[in-house]
Amino acid sequence: MHTQADEEKERAAELAGPLRDLLPPVDFCCAYGSTLLHARPDGTSMVDYILGVADPLQWHSENLARNPSHYSCWMRGLGAGAITGLADRVGVGVYFNPFVEWRDKRIKYGVVRMTDLAMDVLTWDKFYLSGRLQKPVHVLVDNWDIRKANTINLEMATSASLLLLPEEFNEYDLYAQICSLSYMGDLRMLFAEDKHKVKKIVEGSFQSFQTMYRPLLQEYISEGLLKTTSQGQQKTFQQECGPSTTNQLFSVLPWTIQRQMQGRHALHGEEMPTRAVVSSKDMAANCVRRALRRRVMVSSARQAVSGLLASGGAVAAQYLGKKMAKAWQSRAA
Repeated sequence: MHTQADEEKERAAELAGPLRDLLPPVDFCCAYGSTLLHARPDGTSMVDYILGVADPLQWHSENLARNPSHYSCWMRGLGAGAITGLADRVGVGVYFNPFVEWRDKRIKYGVVRMTDLAMDVLTWDKFYLSGRLQKPVHVLVDNWDIRKANTINLEMATSASLLLLPEEFNEYDLYAQICSLSYMGDLRMLFAEDKHKVKKIVEGSFQSFQTMYRPLLQEYISEGLLKTTSQGQQKTFQQECGPSTTNQLFSVLPWTIQRQMQGRHALHGEEMPTRAVVSSKDMAANCVRRALRRRVMVSSARQAVSGLLASGGAVAAQYLGKKMAKAWQSRAA
């Protein structure tokens, strides 16, 4: 008898194929995007990967020797130093190779330094990969440090979303708000992304969201921050919106967000964090919204420029064209 567990193992093995047969070893890997919303990715979809490596310079050097065709002609000529320099100085630390042919599929993979990945997940400094890991992903190569860091990331995402949500909401509303955090201010959402993207992600991964967030929600309920009632498969929540609860939620957020309220306190040229205090839930929500929009806007713009320079005009135009076609189809629907 072919069980669901068997299907998941087969799917994981299929997704891990490029790691076994194509690419140099990595320290962390997850697959994400539309590939996780269907039982099996169709032949036209591009499977997306994030690859965490200890030393991107060494990794790209080895990958250039193995898979030179994955890189644009001029990046091949410039070499691994220019590839990592472009990712770090122009982009947000991630170098993507899109439209890589593997067997009967196309894949896109982004390579990031492990320390940069952990830093973004813990501090939301760039709010790029941290936002991705707040959504369901298929982890193919696990890493204990990233797993621990992402536990904190999920708690911060929950707290930020509660500050942005009204007093009463349901489970779908919460996951949609969490999913939306990393799209606030994303320039691609204006013209090159499906306007129904958040809805499709949440509906296609609802059980995965529950697996990720229900243990955290149970903690919030135990602490008296949330009250809940069940309506079928979904839960309905009511949150306390007073100053004490608001400040408790706000204190969970990374200091990069909190300092938007508190300002910067310097001693001998170094910033000295002090606990930020907010006077109302609206003030906290506005602070979160403003800080995340700015981060996402800057990061999405930097990564877009980096991708344009990395892939060359023709490949970039092809990728953007596909994105825009999907976006316009969603707007016409």
